[in-house]
Amino acid sequence: MSNFLKKHLLIIPVIIYLLSVVNGYTQEVKQDTLSLVRGYQEEASKALFTQDFNTAIINLNKARDLVTPSKNILLKASVNISFAEFHYNLHNYNKASSGVIKAITQLKDTGDKIQQAKAYQLYGLILTQTKKFSDAEKYLKDADKIFEEVKDEKNQVLILVAFGNLELKRENPNVAINYFEAALPYLISNRLLNTEASLYLKETESLLLLNDSKNNSNLNHAKKTLTKALAIIEVNSFSELKIESYKASSLIAIREGKLELASNYLNIYSQKKDSIHTVYINTISADIDRNSNVGDFNEIITSLQDELDKKQKSINFSKMTTGLSVALIIILSLLALSLFKNNNLRAKANDLLKDKNIELTLAKEKAERASLAKAQFLSTITHELRTPLYAVTGLTHLLQEEDPKPEQKEHLNSLKFSGEYLLSLINNILDLNKLEANKVEIEKTTFSLKKRINDVLIALKKTAEDRKNSLHFEYDESIPEKLIGDPLKLSQVLINLIGNSVKFTQNGEVTIRVQLNNSFKDKVNLKIEIEDTGVGISKKKQKSIFETFNQGSLQINRKFGGSGLGLSIVKNLLELMNSKIYLESTLGKGSKFWFDISFNVSEEHNEDINLEKAKFKVDYKALENVSILVVEDNKINQMITKKILEKNKFICKVADNGMDAIKMVHENNFEVILMDIHMPGISGIETTEKIREFNKQIPIIALTAVTIDENLDEFYKAGFNEIIPKPFKPENFFEKIYRTLEASKTAIE
Repeated sequence: MSNFLKKHLLIIPVIIYLLSVVNGYTQEVKQDTLSLVRGYQEEASKALFTQDFNTAIINLNKARDLVTPSKNILLKASVNISFAEFHYNLHNYNKASSGVIKAITQLKDTGDKIQQAKAYQLYGLILTQTKKFSDAEKYLKDADKIFEEVKDEKNQVLILVAFGNLELKRENPNVAINYFEAALPYLISNRLLNTEASLYLKETESLLLLNDSKNNSNLNHAKKTLTKALAIIEVNSFSELKIESYKASSLIAIREGKLELASNYLNIYSQKKDSIHTVYINTISADIDRNSNVGDFNEIITSLQDELDKKQKSINFSKMTTGLSVALIIILSLLALSLFKNNNLRAKANDLLKDKNIELTLAKEKAERASLAKAQFLSTITHELRTPLYAVTGLTHLLQEEDPKPEQKEHLNSLKFSGEYLLSLINNILDLNKLEANKVEIEKTTFSLKKRINDVLIALKKTAEDRKNSLHFEYDESIPEKLIGDPLKLSQVLINLIGNSVKFTQNGEVTIRVQLNNSFKDKVNLKIEIEDTGVGISKKKQKSIFETFNQGSLQINRKFGGSGLGLSIVKNLLELMNSKIYLESTLGKGSKFWFDISFNVSEEHNEDINLEKAKFKVDYKALENVSILVVEDNKINQMITKKILEKNKFICKVADNGMDAIKMVHENNFEVILMDIHMPGISGIETTEKIREFNKQIPIIALTAVTIDENLDEFYKAGFNEIIPKPFKPENFFEKIYRTLEASKTAIE
């Protein structure tokens, strides 16, 4: 670099500084005006919140004085919105309406969507109060659409509250409550205490408009909601909401028949309202007096405007000159530094590539470790969940075999159904990677669709009653009685969808519709719908609701519970059955899920017969007096397995661990062994290997809660003849024992 260039580069920063000072001065006046106006608006908003109306109007008038000579349309519209909010809070709806209409007109061509949305939202609130309900709904929807576009979650929630107030004014309390319930989790988590307390008061009023049951559930709910409101109001001294609470208290007293108490609350409410009304009148009068003085200053402002315009032209010329100078200096600086930066960039690029390669290697190793940890976790938790579930299904089977009373049969059938469903659910949750990779197999079983859905509804009946919901089942009777498909996986889809609708609906209805779309030869295509009148799902959440572990929001998880896996499993299972889930929902009004699915028509008359496995018939007579050893460390599982075997006249002995099992096989002539895998001391696999050292003929069946799909070779290599996963269906259990014994006899012959 030449000496000339080095010398001149030293003075460049000085020149830039001097030019920026001159240019900055021209911006200061505008920036100061903007800051002052914003400051006055903030002070007015704070004063309005504490009902200090005089301070609020003084600050708003100061803001208006500053923006009157300005050409900043956005700033003028903002001040007009502030005035409209002020008059809305004074219940001066005509003045509020004219102010917000003026702001909407000013904002029309500015492109400021957020300000437009706020103006629409405020106008919707004003129109609600003046009972222009259709117009109010239109403006609130326009506001909501913009808030959704800009992802303004807070104002979307406030729109829900506004819709709730609108429906309450329309005398639709059920719909109003849905909107309030949908908004409440966000208000609580973000501590919007004033809005939360106001919402509780409105929900109290809505609940009192509903017809009540014999146990006065809506009245009791209203009292609890009012208590929540009062707790917030007292702590935060919300005086205006305190006045409104007297009105709610009087309505509750009337419902309870306490007329004297209701009269007292109503008198307090009227007195407080009258005093506030007086303040409203004085404030509005002061504003009118203040406005009458504004005209005196208009002439002065006009005379000063011409002088300001001349100065503005001079400033604009200075701006242009300054801009050209700065541009020239920047170009010279860039030319001088380009060579130096080029070398630096090359060196940095090489260093960055090396760093990225190291990061990728580390990330790969981390992912591999995480995958291994996940596999180990799934293996352990599978065993821990299946073991107690085996006790549930085994005891259910034993109870069903003991000739239960007629009134107990329905409960046992429901328990059996729930156990089968829970087993299917555990398999899918713990094997979610396998499900998403489409490795889960679809069974082909004859079943009754109508009975399956009735079983689901019976299982969910108590939950629906607890939430005061009505379940409706509409079934197309032209659908064939027996279909071929996978009833367990279909039940899992239905129990997730119907269970979700019941959980997110209160004092409402859940309807299940099954319709025949079309039929061809031995195949039918059905449409299954689940519709509710619950809180609904926002459009934003609809896009992600079917993702794994997604439940809308943390607030929904806290309020309603759940893992967020249900709809993900529904989506995967339906895709596995060549179907697809669809959703329509509106916040505050409810949701509708539906899917089309095809089944083959069956000529079988027995339900749930596995078409592949039913061909092999079990000779239960041949199993009588068979000597069998059960190797199991869990005492409950020992008892269940032993009772199931002895009911079918097996001669059964039990070993608590692998070492005892080896000793007993040495000393006895067992015809078959049932071997658990996870045991204290040596495992079932090691025990089998040791038995095979001295007895290669005896059939050994693995009776295990371990996930076996990926370990089949290891089991057979150790010397097992067959594998029965726990929990099992008794018919499959005896079929495998019989099949193994028959195969063993054939091998000996």
